[in-house]
Amino acid sequence: MRRIALILSALLFVLPASQSPAGAEAIGVAMDDFSYTDTSAEPANQTAAHERRLQAFMAALRRDVSADGRYRLASAQDGAAFKVIGGIQKTSTLVQWAKVAVIDVGAKKLVMDKLYTFRGDNDESWERAEMFVSREVMAALSTPAPVALAVFDFELEDTTAASAGASAASDASYLAEVTAGVREELSRSGRYRIVDVGGEVKARALRDCGGCEAAIAQKLGADQSLIGVVRRVSRTEYTLGFQVRDTRTGAVLARGDSGLRMGADYSWKRGAVRLVSEKLVTSQ
Repeated sequence: MRRIALILSALLFVLPASQSPAGAEAIGVAMDDFSYTDTSAEPANQTAAHERRLQAFMAALRRDVSADGRYRLASAQDGAAFKVIGGIQKTSTLVQWAKVAVIDVGAKKLVMDKLYTFRGDNDESWERAEMFVSREVMAALSTPAPVALAVFDFELEDTTAASAGASAASDASYLAEVTAGVREELSRSGRYRIVDVGGEVKARALRDCGGCEAAIAQKLGADQSLIGVVRRVSRTEYTLGFQVRDTRTGAVLARGDSGLRMGADYSWKRGAVRLVSEKLVTSQ
């Protein structure tokens, strides 16, 4: 099974980027024949029987997927949004293992990665195994794909009388921690795929650009954009705010405001992560 796991891991880095077809069009699913390995050390040569059963297994699995009108069989070059891969290993006379994964091609992310065991090595046991695997694959395919989200660097709006130069370096460090913390929280939720924004907007603030961040995020391949602001009221008081837009329409999809919070600069990250988590993760 370790060999199969290594193959699954490697495929995440070589799959071409692709997007699911829009609208009501059936979603493309690519499915390679599973590999088969017999390590049972049985004296009888069952290669022909295993090849036949594996072919029947794959034919049934493809039939089950294509029978659902939401999906169509496709190749990676033909707009497949998902790829199903796997392998079966016979470990003893009565025990076989099946490793199955479903990959979101565009996100290069596993949406399913499971190891199953089934008993027996005859037509009936293979058919039972296929029916079970089929249900699992269909459930994984129906799981919503993560939203591609461009999280821009959080900005500071300082309303205190403190000298800007005196704390500029530490402010930048704390803001970087805020941004990194929010990106990590949203990525870990599984709802979002964080899009790299690079250094696209370092030279200007986004909080007052009238929604220009949505167009920038769309060019980066994101479905949504997020900007955030830390407003310093005093050295120990601050507020946090963020806004999410649809990159195609520019419409505001979500926003959050923490209200007045107490704490020094080092507490910004904790407050921002909690606010974004409450509004975008746990509330949905």
